[in-house]
Amino acid sequence: MPLHLIKLCVGAPDVDDLRDWQQARLAEKKRLKQPQELFHTTRMVPTRMNELLEGGSLYWVMKGIIRCRQRLLDIRPFVDEEGIRRCHLVLDPEIVLTRRRDRRAFQGWRYLDPKDAPSDVTPGSEDDDEMPPELRAELEALGLL
Repeated sequence: MPLHLIKLCVGAPDVDDLRDWQQARLAEKKRLKQPQELFHTTRMVPTRMNELLEGGSLYWVMKGIIRCRQRLLDIRPFVDEEGIRRCHLVLDPEIVLTRRRDRRAFQGWRYLDPKDAPSDVTPGSEDDDEMPPELRAELEALGLL
């Protein structure tokens, strides 16, 4: 069974913003004739790479809620220009919506056991993100979602 990672999505308040940012990044890479791949750079290199690359995903936490995931395609450790070990988490460009699940803030990334990972949202389900964000937030605050 694949292992997953979970990480706070700093700078993107919602899934649409993350999607827009990543699409703009890919467009810029295309303009610069660079490889068309998305990656997130992190300081810590996962020691359980093989388990992560057996179908694992990076789950994004936005405003204290797990909202979506992206499949991990590769993990590439490197040393930056300052001599610090880092790695690129290479991501599938497809962003998959997940059932919302509260998650307290934490630093860096954490391993996420598959049994603790929220399931994917199917289009048209009650968890589908078609609802306006303000209405969803108000219903969540009232405990109705």
